[in-house]
Amino acid sequence: MNNGKPKTIEIVQRSLVRRYRAERRFRRMGLGAIVLSLVFLGFLFASIVGNGYTALFQTQVQLDISFDPETFATGELANADYPRLIKEALYKAFPQVTARGERRALTGLVSSGAAFQLRQMVLADRSLIGTRRSIWLPADDDVDMLVKGHLSRQAGRLSEAQLAWIGQLQSQGKLAKHFNWTLFTAGDSREPELAGILGAVVGSFYTLLVTLALSFPLGVATAVYLEEFAPRSRWTDLIEVNINNLAAVPSIVFGLLGLAVFLGAFGMPRSAPVVGGMVLTLMTLPTIIIASRAALQAVPPSIRDAALGVGASKMQMILHHVLPLALPGMLTGTIIGMARALGETAPLLMIGMVAFIVDIPGGFTDPATVLPVQIYLWADSPERAFVERTAAATLALLAFLIVMNGLAVVLRRRFERRW
Repeated sequence: MNNGKPKTIEIVQRSLVRRYRAERRFRRMGLGAIVLSLVFLGFLFASIVGNGYTALFQTQVQLDISFDPETFATGELANADYPRLIKEALYKAFPQVTARGERRALTGLVSSGAAFQLRQMVLADRSLIGTRRSIWLPADDDVDMLVKGHLSRQAGRLSEAQLAWIGQLQSQGKLAKHFNWTLFTAGDSREPELAGILGAVVGSFYTLLVTLALSFPLGVATAVYLEEFAPRSRWTDLIEVNINNLAAVPSIVFGLLGLAVFLGAFGMPRSAPVVGGMVLTLMTLPTIIIASRAALQAVPPSIRDAALGVGASKMQMILHHVLPLALPGMLTGTIIGMARALGETAPLLMIGMVAFIVDIPGGFTDPATVLPVQIYLWADSPERAFVERTAAATLALLAFLIVMNGLAVVLRRRFERRW
């Protein structure tokens, strides 16, 4: 007799029902969180792509440029009056424009960098002198924004006369959008239509190269020593705690350290990739050390015992057996640390890499900027045309990060051994 009390099996079954219900509820919550995250991520990418894809095209004006030999009579091709060639071409295209103010507004339709483009063409091919060529030149950023639909005709940025001239050029087929090679082949500029990301990309490459050359060997050597050689003591425990704490230190602290030590004490060049790489090395070292130690711990003890059992020394055991097996995890941690370094801005701002750099850096000690800092500078610019270039540079940065993280996955799958 059970005196009306429920049987044990009934109690267990009711408990299982509640547990299964809670498990289904937890799964739905997890699935909902994943879907919500994907929605926000999709919205973010859609916003960036929507703002940035138009930067791949640049509005250009077709002008009949007459390379008058009198303009180059002095013989100094680099110092010739190239802006006058553009003005004369515009005046011939719009002969009805005679007033000084109207002519100034007319020349404002063409970018100020168009004269530099003509200069480069003449320096590359002197046979142009004395000829008449139809050349596409970059339009001003306001004209570009109007053609792309980012600027309304009622915005007041362009006068009624300029709007009429733009309409006339469009009807003649002399105002059109072309692929914006300048975005990928030029450095920074005050003019949006002349600004490019090449200088920032090269600066990022040099900076990451210095970071990799310093952080990988130092991080791996530190991990090997702490995991394989260091005796357990208060000092090693203190070192391990500090390494773990450094991984959580705000990145700007490393920038302050680099400002005080590398620039203040050692007098190294400001805004140089070598200094930026050293600062990022300090920031990425804890990540690489922690990942490398985890990779070493994942190697089965039997590998060590077998190597020592056949007569290998401890150093031979580590170099010939443990390190090759732990290398995939070490490389994965290194690439993740490098990806984090690629996206850092705060520590580099402290060492002067926020400077306005036009030239493409040619070495590790040349003044340079990096892609995240370039994005920061463009986002702070008031011109509407820099908005699309900011989004385009963000897409380039995301592409780099995706490639680096994809490389980490490939390396792990290629070299990882399962036990």
